[in-house]
Amino acid sequence: MTPPFSRRAVLAAGTGAAVGLSLPAASAYAGGHATTRVRFTLNAQVLDGGEQVTSLTLDTARLGRIDPAGLTTETFAVHAKATSPVPLSAGDVIFGEYDLDRTVTAARLDRRGNIVLDLSHGEGQSGAGTLGYIAGRGRNVVLDLTYTLTQRVPIPLRDHRSITITDFVQNRRLSDPEVDAFSSHISGSGMKYRLYSPTGAHASRRGRRPLIVWLHGGGEGASLPDDYYDNETTLRANRGALGFATPEAQRIFGGAYVLAPQSTSAWMQDGPRFAPLIREIIDDVTRTNHVDHDRIYVAGCSNGGYMSMKMTTVYPTLFAASVPICGVVTSFPAGGAPLIPDSELARISTPSWLVASRDDTTVDPLANTAHAHELIPGSLMTLYDDVTWNGYRFSGHWSWIYVARNDPSIDGTRVWQWMAARRRSRG
Repeated sequence: MTPPFSRRAVLAAGTGAAVGLSLPAASAYAGGHATTRVRFTLNAQVLDGGEQVTSLTLDTARLGRIDPAGLTTETFAVHAKATSPVPLSAGDVIFGEYDLDRTVTAARLDRRGNIVLDLSHGEGQSGAGTLGYIAGRGRNVVLDLTYTLTQRVPIPLRDHRSITITDFVQNRRLSDPEVDAFSSHISGSGMKYRLYSPTGAHASRRGRRPLIVWLHGGGEGASLPDDYYDNETTLRANRGALGFATPEAQRIFGGAYVLAPQSTSAWMQDGPRFAPLIREIIDDVTRTNHVDHDRIYVAGCSNGGYMSMKMTTVYPTLFAASVPICGVVTSFPAGGAPLIPDSELARISTPSWLVASRDDTTVDPLANTAHAHELIPGSLMTLYDDVTWNGYRFSGHWSWIYVARNDPSIDGTRVWQWMAARRRSRG
C-alpha cells in the first residue's frame, strides 16, 4: 500500500506535481511475467447533496485483453479513508470523515479495456462524499481521500492467462467531468474563481454569449486562518454553478459562460467590500471572452443569495436578471442592523426572481425572501413547502436544488427561460 499523501498539497502544487511523485515499485504479474504498476483514478459526481466518489477506473488496458465475464463484484475489495486536509482546533469537529469498506456494485470494462468498479452511492449515503464540513469554521473542505484496493481472485485474460495485481497506486486528482470543465483562475486582487466556457456547437457560434455569475453559500468560502483557499468547493458542494453548464441550460441560454468566484471568507461578512472584487472578475471575464454585456445574470444561494441582491444594489445597471435563493436581508445573527436595508431593496431595478422553502430553519424565508419580494419592484417569488427531489427530502435551506434543476415556474415559464429572455436595461 502506498503511503498517504495530502491531496491538498497536490492541489497547491498543481496537477504536474502528482506526476513527479516518487512512488513504490510495482508488482503486477500477467501470466507470471512482471508488468508495470497499476494506477487507479477516483471518479466523482456532484449529486444534489454534494459530490461523491461513484466509481474507480483501473489502468489495466495495457495488461492484455481482459475477459469481462471473469469480473465480478467480488474480484476486488475497496477500502476508503477520508480525513480533514487541515488540523482542527481544540474542541472543533468535522463532519464527513470516514474509514470504511466501499461496496462494489459492478465490475466492468470501459471502451479502452480498463476495469471500472462501480461503487454504492446516493443521496444521504455516508462514506462516499468528497467534502467535509468543519463546524467551528462553518466551511466545507475537500477531504484527503486514500483508497486501498485488494485483489481477491485472479483476472482472466482472453488468451487463457490470468493477472494478479499486488500493487495499486492512486492518482491524486479526482476525475469529475462536470467540475473539470471549469477552468481555474485568480483575479488581480487575489480572489479565486472558476469559469465554464461554451463548448461544441455553442463555442463555434459567432457573436457574443451571456454570462451567468454564481455566488456560493457560506460553507464554500475560504478559511484563511487555516490557509485553506481551494477554488474547488464552490463546484463540488452542490449543483448551483454546474446546473448552468449542463447541455439543457446551455441550449436554453444559447451557450453561456458560467462564472463562480470564491469568497475569501463569507459574502455576508463584508458585502460592500466584496462587491467591487466580484465586479473586477466580471470585467476581466467580459474583456477576455465573447460576452454579451446586455446578458449578464447573477444567481446565488444563502450567503450568495444575499450577495446577488447586494450586487444589484451596488451595480443597478450591470445585470439583466437576478435570482437570489434563500438569501439574507435582515440582520444575521439577529439583533444588529439589516444586511440590506428596506430602502435599498426598494430601489432594486434589476428583474429579480426569489426562491426559498417554507421549512428553511437556517434563514427565515418570510423575514428574508418574502420580505424582499414585497419590497423589490416587480419581483417574482417561488416559495416551496419543502425541498424534495427524486424522492429524497433535503434540508429546507437547500432550495438552490430547485434552481439548479430549472424547477421554479410561474405561469408556465421556468426560471432559466425567464433569465435567458431578460436583457439589461440601460435606463
